[in-house]
Amino acid sequence: MVFNTGAALLDAIVLATVSREEEGTYGYKITQEVRGAIDVSESTLYPVLRRLQKDECLEVYDKQIDGRNRRYYKITEKGGAQLNLYRIEWKNYTRKVNNIFEGGAIA
Repeated sequence: MVFNTGAALLDAIVLATVSREEEGTYGYKITQEVRGAIDVSESTLYPVLRRLQKDECLEVYDKQIDGRNRRYYKITEKGGAQLNLYRIEWKNYTRKVNNIFEGGAIA
């Protein structure tokens, strides 16, 4: 992708990805889903997950799968509220950019 991905957009994408699974989802799956949308490395995503956990937007728990511990991430109430804010901001932002690309006035 030729456009840079800022921290807020990356946070929004991660929160949206995690929110799709009611019981939470694990780090590798989050990484694969996010990488399906934007070009980002695992070394970039894990600090994002830790920051969102520190900010109380995600909660973390370990679950044993096939004899191995797997770290799961689940969105919190605060994370859901933040995600809703990101969704509103994203709609406003994309509407304005689309207006510019399509030759309309900036609203």
